[in-house]
Amino acid sequence: MLPLADRMSRVQASATAAAMARAAAAKAAGRDVISLTTGEPDFDTPAHIQEAAIVAMRAGQTRYTAVDGTPELKQAIVGKFAHENGLTFTSEQITVSTGAKQVIFNAILATIGAGDEVIVPTPAWVSYPDIVKLAGGTPVLLPIRAEAGFKPDAAAIAAAITPRTRALMLNSPSNPTGAVISAADYRAIGEVLAGRPDILVICDDIYEHIVFDGAEFATLAAVCPELQGQVLTVNGVSKAFAMTGWRLGYGAGPAHLITAMRVLQSQSTTNPSSISQAAAVAALNGGLQTVEEQRQAFARRRTRLLGQLGQLPGLSVVPPDGAFYLFIGIADWLGAARRDGRILETEADFVDALLEEQDLAVVGGAGFGASPYIRLSFAASDTELDRAVTRLAAFLESLSRPGPL
Repeated sequence: MLPLADRMSRVQASATAAAMARAAAAKAAGRDVISLTTGEPDFDTPAHIQEAAIVAMRAGQTRYTAVDGTPELKQAIVGKFAHENGLTFTSEQITVSTGAKQVIFNAILATIGAGDEVIVPTPAWVSYPDIVKLAGGTPVLLPIRAEAGFKPDAAAIAAAITPRTRALMLNSPSNPTGAVISAADYRAIGEVLAGRPDILVICDDIYEHIVFDGAEFATLAAVCPELQGQVLTVNGVSKAFAMTGWRLGYGAGPAHLITAMRVLQSQSTTNPSSISQAAAVAALNGGLQTVEEQRQAFARRRTRLLGQLGQLPGLSVVPPDGAFYLFIGIADWLGAARRDGRILETEADFVDALLEEQDLAVVGGAGFGASPYIRLSFAASDTELDRAVTRLAAFLESLSRPGPL
């Protein structure tokens, strides 16, 4: 076999992508699988956004664009940050990529090298540590306690900083926990960073508009404007506007960082889809009515699911303040026996058995840096979610334990 680069030994395939692939394979085999693995809204892209794409194609907007975004889209992003977040940027401080993941990838590759450390509070999105590893850096995983609402603590971040620290990853609302970092929390983190202008802070705000129960979204660059020279604010249209397949993300930050990211992108993907960019202009300039309608649907599903799961034994859930996931503790079920006598020794055993016996696919918490948990996405219809809870209840009922829960 052809040899592979050493960097490939440092990374693994995305845990969420792997879970989705297992579910898809089971479906392809003819099984009635319910997959709650996917981090994407189940709604159609709003009609006015689809129409903007059609108009753009018919107008001939099907060719290359500027490497990191059309002037029209960059202006729409500048307007979004100004109107929604109170942040002032110029077009030179904006980058547009093929999804928010590429924005993060470009930023890490532009700033992190061998020996550099990146602090990643965990549980965290599965790709953060591996992107750091691909750049040759070292992810420093900083555990966050469920008792703290899965919110990163400023004191813990301060303790994790070393002379080799070059970046900090923050994600609010969080994937997978739904935790929302408050303005007060950001101010405390800002005080920690005040003396380290060499630390890049990447704020992944992709779930910005999906918050519940009065939780208020905040972002570090707005709360601590004195730090704007070291903050990259990342967002996109995937979650808010149900546009995951359009692959369009954007970021705003220091001009010299954006320039470096543009150079990298010029040697990889070049511009994101011209059609997706035209659609994103319509999304960002078209108001938030459909976004709010979808948020309300997610809120109803969240409330319903929390009530249903609260009736099942041995599960622990910190109610999420945002995003569309439940991060469910399953520690009480480790050591339980399946009907055939096999023991659920690990979280992976639980996830595999749930798919094998009940055709219900979820993602294990290990990929997010926390075990034993499962992540369940409620970006699915009420009918699918009800069926999923029924299957989960049947699975738990089929297990036997040596002692009480």
